[in-house]
Amino acid sequence: MSDTLDRLVAEARKAADARAEGYRARALKLYPWICGRCAREFTVANLRELTVHHRDHNHDNNPPDGSNWELLCVYCHDNEHQRQLEATQGNIAAKQPGKAATHSPFAALGA
Repeated sequence: MSDTLDRLVAEARKAADARAEGYRARALKLYPWICGRCAREFTVANLRELTVHHRDHNHDNNPPDGSNWELLCVYCHDNEHQRQLEATQGNIAAKQPGKAATHSPFAALGA
């Protein structure tokens, strides 16, 4: 039974990787190689750090026009998913912007 389960998991991972490679290749042809959040530019040398983010978080929703995708660097992509996770868990801070700092550490520097 363990062999069957291992085989099923391996096949599922292989199929998921194949799907991901298909929409990733299409997204890289459709969009400029720039992170949609931080505007970092990518070249062939560092393209592996540019990921495809599904705006609706449904990895099976891959329209041919790419309207459900945006290219994000690995850091911004991780941040987006963390924010989504926190929002679904009821973290109020993830839903509301933080307050601006009022303390100025250099205010008395001249004195």
